[in-house]
Amino acid sequence: MSIEEICHVQLDESKAKDEYSDLSLRLLDLSDIDDFMVWATDEKVVRFCTWEPYTNKEDGLNFIRNTVLPHPWFRAICLGDRPIGAISVTANSGNDKCRGELGYVLASKYWGKGIATKAVKMVAKTIFADWPHLERLEALVDVENVGSQRVLQKAGFQREGVLRKYIIQKGRTRNVVIFSLLSTDPQI
Repeated sequence: MSIEEICHVQLDESKAKDEYSDLSLRLLDLSDIDDFMVWATDEKVVRFCTWEPYTNKEDGLNFIRNTVLPHPWFRAICLGDRPIGAISVTANSGNDKCRGELGYVLASKYWGKGIATKAVKMVAKTIFADWPHLERLEALVDVENVGSQRVLQKAGFQREGVLRKYIIQKGRTRNVVIFSLLSTDPQI
């Protein structure tokens, strides 16, 4: 590769980073239904999710109304205030209240651009302050979901191991990889 080609690749990479510099997290609202439906109806996006693709707006609105709005920590991943995905932390209770579970989804058009990694890092920088009782943030990822595993590793999560036959997902028992980030871990 010539120096000109290397410089061109580096320039393209910096343009891509600038293009996504306006990434933010905010509450997802009923008015976001059209953007929500973009990723919630995509077979590729929901492949490793526990839910099937949405087929109509009414079901999407009911999910936002009944699950998202009352959720204590559910955010839209936005580019220029337009939702392109979602990220959440679900709290545990009782003796497990020191742990929370991270989940995220991103429109397939934005895969491979560092957006999910940046969103996970944004959550990691704030969640331990938002929830001082939280000492451990966990994520469970299907063993075949290599992209999501890379996201977590790039965001500073530690791969702890494989939980065999851990969850039934879409009628099949699945193995998952467990990742964690502790409140005392260095932030990347």
